[in-house]
Amino acid sequence: MSAPSSPPDNPVAGAPVPPPSPDGRKRWHVGTLTYTAGGLAVLFGWLLWGDFAWQMRERSVAPVLQVMLKQFKASDLITGLMLMSIPAALSMIIGPIVSFRSDRHRSRMGRRIPFLLASTPFAVVALLIMAATPWLGTQLHGILGLRSPGESACVLIAIGLAWTVFEVAAIICNALFGALINDVVPKKMLGRFFGLFRACSLLAGILFNKVIFAHADEHYVAIFVGMALLFGAGFSLMCFRVKEGDYPPPPPPDPKRPPGFVSACKVYYRECYTRSYYLTIFLVMGVVALCFMPINIYSLYYADSLGMSRQSYGDHLAVTYMISLGAAYFLGWLADKFHPLRMGIASLVLYMIVMIWGGFAAVDPSRFGIAFVAHGVVSGMYFTTTASLTARLFPHARFAQFVSAGVLLASTMSVVFPLILGRVLDMTGRNYQQTFFWGAGLSLLGIGGLLYLHARWMKLGGAKAYEAPAVE
Repeated sequence: MSAPSSPPDNPVAGAPVPPPSPDGRKRWHVGTLTYTAGGLAVLFGWLLWGDFAWQMRERSVAPVLQVMLKQFKASDLITGLMLMSIPAALSMIIGPIVSFRSDRHRSRMGRRIPFLLASTPFAVVALLIMAATPWLGTQLHGILGLRSPGESACVLIAIGLAWTVFEVAAIICNALFGALINDVVPKKMLGRFFGLFRACSLLAGILFNKVIFAHADEHYVAIFVGMALLFGAGFSLMCFRVKEGDYPPPPPPDPKRPPGFVSACKVYYRECYTRSYYLTIFLVMGVVALCFMPINIYSLYYADSLGMSRQSYGDHLAVTYMISLGAAYFLGWLADKFHPLRMGIASLVLYMIVMIWGGFAAVDPSRFGIAFVAHGVVSGMYFTTTASLTARLFPHARFAQFVSAGVLLASTMSVVFPLILGRVLDMTGRNYQQTFFWGAGLSLLGIGGLLYLHARWMKLGGAKAYEAPAVE
């Protein structure tokens, strides 16, 4: 499937352009990897299989956790803390460390796969513990006796601990899976590949919401156990079947700086945060990430408050995914043709319109369902068309590191914002209709930021001649 070569986008500076193939067959290159059409199909197959296992875990865990939190009487503040603030806070610590080390790691299996394999068992064990948290909480309640804060509170404590372990493993996986794709998929195919990736994600969403989610109240134990086994087996198999190429050696240590954590932090800061252009990317993408949070966090609770059944909610999600599934590859093609940044601007403008309409119209189950489906389709349009944006903007050799630097700033916003929104909702009698207006306002900020980023990107060459500014 692969052979040594030196393609045009090889990260080794000054590498020669490979000669035409002697057999006349078309080949695709990335780094030292060369693919025929058949090899590229095999690569896509294994990556999509790993993505299916990953997406089934992603699609299932958070919604089932929401159901459990509601069953055990968690407040909106606790829900926002668990679903957004805790993961964001952990990302601020773990993501940069893992990404920095991964970019500089060299091993027989590559620089991404060893980290992905190491984190998988922890995610599996955490899911199994999550399934047992009601029993564990009951046991804790009995042990504490009169000092217990209550059985429901003890269950919530057990859920929080298991969720924290799960998120540590998930953050490592999420940080490096995209970096693996950037290292092994040819750049010219990234948009279309992420379109297929989105389609795989949507198939997982359809399967979960149409078949499984309606039974989450009674069978969350079986769901957590099933997802643990599927993810553990599927993702591990992908890691063993996908091969990374060779990488240039990591930069030598600075003799003026002693090796260690403090020195690494200084290098990380100097490379990522001393150029205003990259800071602009980080801040703009952080703001845009907030746009979709209000509906994503509280749509289930809004549906319940309007009297929408759990089955109907799952059906609307399935419809959302089916529409997005049909458009996924086409959207990826549009991203390759017009550039992800331009498609992101168009998507966010459309999303703001949807949010304004939903804020005024989504007052009953029928119209909420329309607004909810539109939210899912248009936000999915943004994620599909911009999936390859960071790969096109950041330096290849430091890709994971720069992604983590952006996540670090975005996570700071994601720690604070859900707490503010959850507190506002608690204080206003859980008026979930206002979540649409929050989404509209944040979208307006995001559109302004993307337009400013587009202007700076054009000055650096735009779609025809852009090169990521060099890292000192």
